[in-house]
Amino acid sequence: MLDQAVAVVPPGKGVPARYAAFSGIWAGQLNGMYDGKLAVLTMSSGGQVTASYAWGDLADNKPGVADGSGRISGNTLKLGRLPNGADITATMASPGTLNVTYALAGQTYTGLFARVSQ
Repeated sequence: MLDQAVAVVPPGKGVPARYAAFSGIWAGQLNGMYDGKLAVLTMSSGGQVTASYAWGDLADNKPGVADGSGRISGNTLKLGRLPNGADITATMASPGTLNVTYALAGQTYTGLFARVSQ
């Protein structure tokens, strides 16, 4: 899972509130059984982000962490393809809750993640 040293940089004053709402560490389960954590680490006023995604056992994948970058558009954060080949999309369901979709090797996993820290 995520290293305890992972540091979230609070959004600057120029970051719109709708983007700043994505900042922090989010945790949940995909398909009700696969643990995951999404850390939105940095954010620009234009909606660009850097992030880390950590997963436990996920089907045939062993636990790991992948770093990536992406962009917020509307109420959705889409990360560029991660080094492990996964595509991740997170849509703000309500304040403090994300609907996360994780697609890898032709399989799609979904789940609800809650913010666990700013």
